[in-house]
Formats: sequence, C-alpha cells, structure tokens
Amino acid sequence: MFISCSVEGVQMFVCSGYHSVPPEEEKFLQHKSDGSKRPQFTDFEGKTSFGMSVFNLSNAIMGSGILGLSYAMSNTGIVLFLILLTCIACLSCYSVHLSLLLVSSGIRAYEQLGLRAFGHPGKILAAVIITLHNIGAMSSYLFIVKSELPLVIQAFLGQTSSSDDWFMNGNYLIIIVTVCVILPLTLMKHLGYLGYTSGFSLSCMVFFLSAVIYKRFNIACPLEVFGNYSVDTAAIPEDTCTIKFFTINQETAYTIPILAFAFVCHPEVLPIYTELSNPTKRRMQNIGNVSILGMFIMYFLTAIFGYLTFYENTEAELLHTYSKVDPLDTLILCVRLAVLVAVTLTVPVVLFPIRRALLQLLFPGRPFHWLSHITIAVCLLFAVNLLVILVPNIRDIFGITGCVFYSIGFHIHDHEPDIHWA
Repeated sequence: MFISCSVEGVQMFVCSGYHSVPPEEEKFLQHKSDGSKRPQFTDFEGKTSFGMSVFNLSNAIMGSGILGLSYAMSNTGIVLFLILLTCIACLSCYSVHLSLLLVSSGIRAYEQLGLRAFGHPGKILAAVIITLHNIGAMSSYLFIVKSELPLVIQAFLGQTSSSDDWFMNGNYLIIIVTVCVILPLTLMKHLGYLGYTSGFSLSCMVFFLSAVIYKRFNIACPLEVFGNYSVDTAAIPEDTCTIKFFTINQETAYTIPILAFAFVCHPEVLPIYTELSNPTKRRMQNIGNVSILGMFIMYFLTAIFGYLTFYENTEAELLHTYSKVDPLDTLILCVRLAVLVAVTLTVPVVLFPIRRALLQLLFPGRPFHWLSHITIAVCLLFAVNLLVILVPNIRDIFGITGCVFYSIGFHIHDHEPDIHWA
C-alpha cells in the first residue's frame, strides 16, 4: 500500500504494508542479511540492553557545558532558567521522535537519509556535518584534559607553580590519555560495549553533583567568596546573596547557547538504536525520554545549587569559582579529576558516529572490516590530537568549523534539490 502526502509542495512517498502490530511497536530494522543482498556493516543482531543504551545516550548528552549552567542561571534567574531548560528538553524529546519517524522506511544512518532526500550532495552534507560537529566536541573534551590535568597533578603534588617536567605538559598528557584510554575503547566493534564506561562516566558526574550540593551548605555568602581579596564587606551590595527569579542583563544572551546545546545527542541516536536489542520505535523513544529526563534533573540540580552557593559571583566555569575560595580544597581537586575522567570516557562515544558517517561515505556497501574500523579510529584520534596541540584556543576550532558549515550550506542551497521517497 502506498501512502502519498504533500507538505509545502514536496511530494513524499512511503511504501508500507498492513501492520499487524501498532506502528510504534514495529521492528523496522533489518538485523542480519538474509542472503538476498550483500551484507552491510549495520547488518547484525542488536544485543545492547535498555539500560546500557540509556547510559550511552546520557553520556552523549552530558558534556562539559554542565560546568556553565550555574553561570547561566545567575544571568537568567531561577524561573526563566527552568522555563528555557524545560522547553529545550521537550524539543529534544520531540526531535528524537521525528528521527524515529523518518527512519521508519528502513534508513539506519543519517547519511542514507541525506541521500534519499537530496541525492549524493545530501549524503555528503550529512556526513560532513556529523563529522565536524563531533570532531568539535572531541576537541573540546581533549582541550579540557590538556588544560586541567596538569593543574590537577600540580595540586596533588603540592606544587605552587608549574614546572618543566614532562608530566606537567598538557600536550604529552593528552597523547598518553588518548593512547592508553581512548584508543582501546574506540576499537570496540559495537557502541553498545561502551555502556559500562558510560555508566562510570555518569557516576563521576553524579559525584560532581554531590560535591556541588555539599559545598552549598559549607560556603557562606559572601565572606568566603571575597575572603581572598580583602574586600570591605560594607561595600558589598545588600542584594549580593539574594535569589533572583527573573534576570535580564547583557550576559543573558551569552548563556542561551549553553542551554541550547545542553541536550544535543542526535548523532548518536541512530547508532544506539541500530544496536538495541528488540528495537522498536517506542523502546527507543523511551530510552531518549529517560536519558533526557535524567540529564534534565542533573542539570537543574547542578545549576541551582551552584547558583545558591555563589549567586551573582558565579563564574562561567563553576569549578574555577570554587578554586577561588580554596585553591587546595581536596574535595574540589577530586571533583576536577572526576570531571576529567567523565569527559575522557565520552570521547569514544562521540567518535563512533564519525566513523559510521565515514564508512557510509567511503564504503557504503562494504560489510564490517576490522582494518577500516581501526584505521579510521586511529586517523581521527591523530587528527584531533594534532588539532588540540597546534591550535592555541578552542574558539579557533569552532570558528573554522563554522566557516565550513556556512560554505557547505551555501553550496547545497544553490542546487535546489527535489525530494523523492520510495
């Protein structure tokens, strides 16, 4: 049975049969090749459990942006922050729903969706967007390791100033972390195997949240905040430690991107869905809902307890604000180390969609092969490490990727492609 619908002049044709089960329960992923066609790298029996899939998707959502949520709340107010965070979380859930509707015709990769919608240019565009977006994320995580890990080592060694020792050089440290931790994890055959490391990464962030809550009741406002600066307390405004529910200032606009990207995980949705055991649209939607809800709770608790600790004095990086109170606080040093572990274990999860996109682009009909699997991972990690070492500021990387996005979008726009669904 063919169903035809028209949306804004675009004709879409979706081939479907009579359903003996509700659409949300339909298993539309082909797992193993039946011999009638050449097997592809996505044809395998999904064995990842519901819980492991939640861990992987939650780990993909969780990023270094959680360190800036308290700063965002200090510049929006509690109520406005909650409204914005709720709207973005709901939009993310809905976008996962739309993704699952789009792939109901059997598409298992965004590159295939781009190919069907815009032809070969659309396939290239989808692969490039996923690659650049996730390379930017990987670079930001490794930049955190590069800048923070030497400071943590220095603090644990009791040194007051940086030294020229090799183990205090961030460039050497990211190479060691990449070779010893990240590379072995990226060589896993399936993304589902990373559920255990994703769970450990999330436990590190739970430890971070616990420390934020604990510090809320151990730091008085405003004396400890200003204690290192010998500020006359009489000159401090009376409303410094006053809760604000709605705040609009010149910094509010800068906090919007922090919230807008708080739940970005869409490149990982289809890879996680492909490897899910008993895959149905409802089951994957529930995974998305649980992951987003869990991150919503963690985000809000981190933001509000961090904000209620420092109020208007909250800085863009929350841990840096704690360091101003007591630079040698052992708990905060442990939290810094936990955050470093968390972002390090997120890198392999982010790399999988890039490799998947490159495989779709370079070897679209080729079955799984260990040589290409390993080679792409090694090349990607080498390129990202080289980028982090050579580029002095993370903003330069995002500036370059932004220019590439603009030029690609301008090029695709000139083609006026027709969309045909079969």
